[in-house]
Amino acid sequence: MKPPLRIAIAGLGTVGAGTVKLLQRNAELLAARAGRRLVLGAVAARDRKRERGVDLSAVRWVEDAAALARDPEIDVVVELIGGSDGIAREVVAGAIAAGKHVVTANKALIAHHGTELARAAEANGVALLFEAAVAGGIPILKTLREGLAANQVTRIYGILNGTCNYILTAMRDTGRDFAEVLREAQQLGYAEADPSFDIDGIDAAHKLAVLAAVAFGNAVDFAGVHVEGIRHVSALDIDFAAELGYRIKLLGMARLTEHGLEQRVHACMVPRSTPIAHVEGVFNGIVVEGDFVGRVMLEGRGAGAEPTASAVVADVLDIALGRWSASFALPASALPMRPASPMARHVGAFYLRLMVVDRPGVIADVAAALRDEQVSMEQMIQRGRSPGEAVPVVLTTHETEEAAMRRAVARIDRLGSVIEPTRMIRVENL
Repeated sequence: MKPPLRIAIAGLGTVGAGTVKLLQRNAELLAARAGRRLVLGAVAARDRKRERGVDLSAVRWVEDAAALARDPEIDVVVELIGGSDGIAREVVAGAIAAGKHVVTANKALIAHHGTELARAAEANGVALLFEAAVAGGIPILKTLREGLAANQVTRIYGILNGTCNYILTAMRDTGRDFAEVLREAQQLGYAEADPSFDIDGIDAAHKLAVLAAVAFGNAVDFAGVHVEGIRHVSALDIDFAAELGYRIKLLGMARLTEHGLEQRVHACMVPRSTPIAHVEGVFNGIVVEGDFVGRVMLEGRGAGAEPTASAVVADVLDIALGRWSASFALPASALPMRPASPMARHVGAFYLRLMVVDRPGVIADVAAALRDEQVSMEQMIQRGRSPGEAVPVVLTTHETEEAAMRRAVARIDRLGSVIEPTRMIRVENL
């Protein structure tokens, strides 16, 4: 049997403790599969006295996480601290510079600095692996790098944030509005005390930037991701979506267009008949479309100690077996930086919800605003009559360019009969 692979873990939060638990519980299985033992040699965390539910009595503690990078007794550094800069970046960059392999679950770090770190890893002949950074236990990056390596990916999209998916599912199931369901998600531990990264789409955008880089062989371009969250989605919109045959999901979507790499995260109306519409609760689901394989979908838990630890240790196992490859499927030095496709050039269908004063001529004025921007209306819903009072009017459009749609919405919002900003949700006929 080969010499043991000596591992250090920086960060012992939920995922760090889960990784220790997995390494200990499945030690014999991992050794059999790797042909060598995976030994936890050192850990670094801020609070040594905190109860983590794992036995760390025989593990060496290091006060300075960055010192793990210089430790001559360590082969692989697992970074589970989090954050795009600061100590997490220092640990990863330092480990690579010291000739150590790195495994990380840090989506923000890879989204902001992944290309630069991958170049450094290649220059030093070490692995930089980050399966756990995207969609928890779903092996999507391995699928793209290996199982679908013979395909030209044409599109990738999916539910990348379990918190948002839980909120939208609960809103649909209970009829409650966003703020109330968010509070419940926080009480259940599905949402942070400050949920902004989740509900404003940033978490999903980090993951999408990494996914798109691997899928399309592009330098990671987080700045090129168009990001919107779900704060604006109301129970009323979810009801109308159901009436129209759709469900509302926060999706991350990427594809190559004639204008460049399109990357977008926003609420979408998806047909109820599509598989992605049935990914519920805290689960994630990702669809890859390839030129030879067609459509492939993976679904599973996108977060949590055990699913994420599963992905972390799978990367460690690959290093133990010496079967790791380029971080982004292509050599980092060869990754192009394609232009970001402007959101204004996006072409698709749209859902609009207006709150208007119910009086003659309102619909004609709205139709004129759409007509002047050459936006074709597909269908309209107006419930009942309440002369002189505010009523919702919903319409969907045929495919049109986003820039034209936004001009039409701006004109509609200036109408005296429209009493609040128009709600616009993109319709994706997947």
